[in-house]
Amino acid sequence: MTGIVIAIDGPAGTGKSTVSREVARRLGLAYFDTGATYRVATLACLREGVDFTVTSDVAAMVATMNVELVLDPANPRILLDDEDVSALIRTDTVALTVSKVATNLEARPILQQMQRDVIAAEVEGGRSGGKGVVVEGRDITTVIAPEADVRILMTADDEVRVARRAGEGADVATVREAVLGRDKKDATVVSFHEAADGVLTLDTTDLTIEEAVQAVLERAAEASA
Repeated sequence: MTGIVIAIDGPAGTGKSTVSREVARRLGLAYFDTGATYRVATLACLREGVDFTVTSDVAAMVATMNVELVLDPANPRILLDDEDVSALIRTDTVALTVSKVATNLEARPILQQMQRDVIAAEVEGGRSGGKGVVVEGRDITTVIAPEADVRILMTADDEVRVARRAGEGADVATVREAVLGRDKKDATVVSFHEAADGVLTLDTTDLTIEEAVQAVLERAAEASA
């Protein structure tokens, strides 16, 4: 029997990363933030001076970059050429540029296949010993893992999402552009605001992290019953 796959979709600032990590920790699963693959690809392109307007060059960089993922929910990390770049991929520069990779229709399928391969490896073994993985991103429930055991779309009010991100210490104007601006750009290639058939919508606007975690755990328990 293969491990469980819990797929959590939705825009930035809904709490999906925090909730996904905590669910993975409590259930002893791997934690996979697929957004990090787009971010590390962006960083790789920036470092190599790749012209983001040349789609084939971006795709070539994505296909050949040397990336390693550490899927430990207590300390998730991403390595680029053996360097831990977990903090670097969260900078404003990357945040404001990542949509140029995410909307690249040559690069996107390469990253999507990478994500599917990571999920497949986890349910068969991986760091969780085959227990499974909590995977989160913007197209997880529909494109990457449409057959996941649990599929949830997390949503929240726009202003709440911006406030949450700004509360992490970032500049409000920058956050607004990174969150809402990226939503607008990414919406041209993926739908992540409305739940597909069979996907549970979880509005976290008025929920605490613990309440959101419990809601996901309950869904996972139902799927495992």
